[in-house]
Amino acid sequence: MSTCSHDTIAAIATPTGRGGVGIVRVSGSKALDIAREITRITPRPRHAHYCDFLDATGEILDQGILLWFQAPHSFTGEEVIELQGHGGPVVMDLLLDRCLKLGARLARPGEFSERAYLNERLDLAQAEAVADLIDAETATAARLASRSLQGSFSAAINQLLESLIRLRMYVEAAIDFPEEEIDFLSDGKVSADLHSVIDNIRTVRDKASTGRILRDGINLVIAGEPNAGKSSLLNALAGVDSAIVTEIPGTTRDVLRERVQLGGVPVHLVDTAGLRETTDEVEREGVRRARKELHKADQLLWVYDAIKDPQNLGMRKAELPADIPLTLVRNKVDRIGERPGQGERDGWPEIRLSAKTGEGLEILKTHLLANMGFRGAENTEFLARRRHLNAIDRALESLEQGRSALEQQQAGELLAEDLRQAQLALSEITGEFSADDLLGEIFSSFCIGK
Repeated sequence: MSTCSHDTIAAIATPTGRGGVGIVRVSGSKALDIAREITRITPRPRHAHYCDFLDATGEILDQGILLWFQAPHSFTGEEVIELQGHGGPVVMDLLLDRCLKLGARLARPGEFSERAYLNERLDLAQAEAVADLIDAETATAARLASRSLQGSFSAAINQLLESLIRLRMYVEAAIDFPEEEIDFLSDGKVSADLHSVIDNIRTVRDKASTGRILRDGINLVIAGEPNAGKSSLLNALAGVDSAIVTEIPGTTRDVLRERVQLGGVPVHLVDTAGLRETTDEVEREGVRRARKELHKADQLLWVYDAIKDPQNLGMRKAELPADIPLTLVRNKVDRIGERPGQGERDGWPEIRLSAKTGEGLEILKTHLLANMGFRGAENTEFLARRRHLNAIDRALESLEQGRSALEQQQAGELLAEDLRQAQLALSEITGEFSADDLLGEIFSSFCIGK
């Protein structure tokens, strides 16, 4: 596969704003000619040239470094130049405008990585790892994104595909010789190989699930009645006084957000207004927004006051999403002399703590990590995205159908089709089989210039 596009693209590859160095990147057949026009020199491949960057009249725009990466030995697989100048926004805009007037066009978000994929410099999972490495919020996530960029995730998927293809070949060869199909299906080899493939895919899925958590983090929504200590819990988890805390009910009237790390996992904390009926128009809007946030959560914390009637959680069960994990937080235990700890109430896990003193906070953190299915970064080999997990789930579903067809019906044709569907699903991960609209969706989320 190679790109059929012959145009040349350009973009600023460094973040907007002021900096010591800024880079304009150009990729395509006109890249070298553009470099010659701007610098009036012919560069050598993979050599740094200190030179003047000139405008159309020969006036010096800037001075910096010119690099030329000759095709196909470049990130995109095309002719690529980089103009490394001073990182002022005006200078960068002038250099980019010069490249555009010399025949390049402005690159779309992610188009450099897309060309690297189309020119087979990277597979799709590796191209996504480029964006994941840039967006990593923790050191662990950055390390795992780097592994995926080097091909660890792709290697795991390709190994699964190889075993699937071998099994497909075996099954379809038997179908071509119908007089031998019954013996072939009942000899135990197909069943054993199919079980092995399913087990291996489940292992990769477990690792990918943990990698997805490390990449995306979780949305943790803190809810409850007014004055239960929700804002105090947000401050305790965030380690800063982000939310105003008073004894006046209804202090929090809008959604407050903080980003923290728990055990290396990004957590997006959301503090909401206390849920109650109110005539105050502003507070009522806060309650409406709070109820909306409940349905966006990956996990919910329902905070209630241990000082009040212990039988009254202040919870209207009908308002809470049934499909989102819920943990009860019995707050202010220091006020009644109760020890922090973990238990269960009404079928839900319950953590006893004091957000004010911090007692029991580590118990809550440990519980949250376990509850989200996080098995520790040491058990993770790569980052993964939701689309990867979706593809693996579809492959597993097809294989389970195939196993049923084999064991209950001895249907070789049905098994062969299920194996084919599983192969197609896994192939979407590395991009061996990908629809154009999927590629557009993936690369549109990348940075311009990457």
